[in-house]
Amino acid sequence: MRGRRLSTVEDIIAITSPGEESDVAVDRLRTWTEENGLRLKTVDVGTSIDDVYAGEMETLGITIGGDGTFLEGIKQFAPRNVPLLGINTGTLAFLVRVAVDDLEAALTEVVQGRSTIDNRQQLAVEANGVEATGINDVMVQHVPPDDPVDRKITKLDVFADSQYVGEYDGTGLAVATPTGSTGISLSANGPIHRPTNNSSLEIVPLHTHQIGVRPVIVSEDTTIRVVCSEDADMLVDGGRHHVRLETDDVVTITGAQSTADIVRTSYDDDFFTAVSELLGWGARGSEAKSLPRTVAADDDEPEDMIERAHSLAKEAARSVGDPLRELHGRVEAEEFKTDKADIVTEADYLSENIITTAIENEYPAHNIRSEEHVSVESGSTYTWLIDPLDGTGNYANGNPNYAVSIALLEEDVPVMGVVYAPETDELWTAIEGQGAYKDDNRITTTDRTELDESMLISGYDPDGSFLTHFYNETRGVRRLGAAALHLCYLANGSTDAVWEYDTHPWDVAAGVVIAKEAGATLTDTSGDPFEIYTEKDRQELVGSNGHIHGDIIDRLQHSEQLRNTIDN
Repeated sequence: MRGRRLSTVEDIIAITSPGEESDVAVDRLRTWTEENGLRLKTVDVGTSIDDVYAGEMETLGITIGGDGTFLEGIKQFAPRNVPLLGINTGTLAFLVRVAVDDLEAALTEVVQGRSTIDNRQQLAVEANGVEATGINDVMVQHVPPDDPVDRKITKLDVFADSQYVGEYDGTGLAVATPTGSTGISLSANGPIHRPTNNSSLEIVPLHTHQIGVRPVIVSEDTTIRVVCSEDADMLVDGGRHHVRLETDDVVTITGAQSTADIVRTSYDDDFFTAVSELLGWGARGSEAKSLPRTVAADDDEPEDMIERAHSLAKEAARSVGDPLRELHGRVEAEEFKTDKADIVTEADYLSENIITTAIENEYPAHNIRSEEHVSVESGSTYTWLIDPLDGTGNYANGNPNYAVSIALLEEDVPVMGVVYAPETDELWTAIEGQGAYKDDNRITTTDRTELDESMLISGYDPDGSFLTHFYNETRGVRRLGAAALHLCYLANGSTDAVWEYDTHPWDVAAGVVIAKEAGATLTDTSGDPFEIYTEKDRQELVGSNGHIHGDIIDRLQHSEQLRNTIDN
C-alpha cells in the first residue's frame, strides 16, 4: 500500500559491499540519481548510516551486494521505518532479487509509485543482557566441545506464553520468521512460509533425537521462552548478534513491533520462482504455469476505468496515512505556532504529491484539481478533485478529525469518491450506481422522520444562525470541522443531516458521491439539487436522510428571511 508514498523520495542511502560488480552498480546508481534530481549518499557495509541519515520520511534505502549486505540494511533501515530495495551483486541471494542490469528500470518504477512494499515480520530477542532484532531466526545451540568426541547435545525447555511446550533434546533449536523459514528452518525439515505480509513464528528442533518432535507454528505475538539446562550459544540472523548463555539463562523471543519494509518491483523474481531456482524446489517442474483465464481475470485490474480509478484512489488515500499520522504526532509535540504551520504545510504538500503522482502515472490524460492549487488541464472529460488534507485547522491543533478526499468527475458530475480518516483508519468509498461502503460494509442513512429526534452536523456558521435555529429543535448540533467527514457521517448514519455554509468542490466532491449512494438527499438552501461547480468559489450545501429535508429547508429559508428583514 505504501508503495505510492515512494513517489516522494528525495534522498537515497546506499549500503554497498566491496567488489567490482558493486562498484559498477554504484556508478550506475549515481548517474541515475543525478539524472532524476535525487540526492545519493553511500556508506560501506558495516558502517553506521547515522552520519548520512537526516531523519526524513522521503528516504529510500538501498543495498548493493548479496543477502548479507541486505540483512545489514534491514538492521539499519528497519528501526527507522525506511523502505529498503536490494540490488543483487552476490552469488546465492534469496532476499535480494533486482539484478544490476534492471537497476534503473526498477528505481524508476519505485519513484513513480508503481512498486509495492512487503511488510516482513521481524523477531525481538532478549537474553543475558542482550536485546536484538532479527528478520531470519534465532538459534540456541550446544556449545561446540573442544574434544570432537565429547557430548554434542543439549536440553532446552520451551514455553509458549505460559504454556509448557516441552523439552528439546538435540543440538538445539531455531525460532524463525516466515522470511527465515527458507534457511536453518528448511534445513531442519521445517515448513516454508511465503513471507509477504505473513506474521508468524515457528519453533524448529535442530538434530533432535526424538522422531516425534516436529516444528510448531505460533502467532507473532506469542512470547517464546527458552530455558537452558547448560551453557549454550545464541545467534541472531546467522551470528549478527552472538552471546554465550549459561545454565538457567532464559531466552525471550517474540515478534518485533516494527516490520522490515521491503520494496518489491516488477523486476524482482516472485517468491516461488526464487524458491524453485535457488533451492531446487521440485513442485514446479521445468516451468511455471498460468492460471486459467477465467480464474486469472478475478485477480486482474477491472477492465472498467471507473473501477480501476476507484482501486487507485483507495490505494493512494491509504498510502498517505502513515506520513500524515507521523506529521500529526509532530504537530502535537510542537510548542510554537510557526513550527506547527510549517509541519501542516509539509503534510498538505506531501499528501498531495503522493496522490497526484499516482494519478498522473495511471491517467496522464485526466484533469487534476487540488486544494493546494495543483491544476492539470488536458481537455479530458474526466477530472480528479483532491483535498489532500481536509480539516487543516483540526490537524494544526492536534485534533484527529481530518481526512483525505479524492473524487473523480465525468464532465462535471462526481462518479467516484473516496474519503479516508488516517487517525481512525476508516475508509468510505462509493461508485455511482453501486452503493456506498465504509471499509467493506454497505452503509445507508438513518430513517428518522422527526426533526426533534435528529442529530445535526454544521459546517462553518459565521453568525451562529444555524446553531440558534436548530440546537433546541433537535437532539443537538455538532461541528467536526471537516466537510468530507460530515458527509461520510451522514452516509453511515452517524448524523441525520448536514449543513455547510461554505464549501469548495474539492471539500465535498467525494463525500457527495458517498452520501448520495447511501441514500442522502443533497440540495442547496433553496432546495434545488446540489451540483459540483468546479469553477465556483463557494456553495451552500444541505444534506439529510431525506425524511427531514423539507423541514430543514423551510427553517433555513425562514432564517434567511429574518436576516434580510433585520438588515433592511
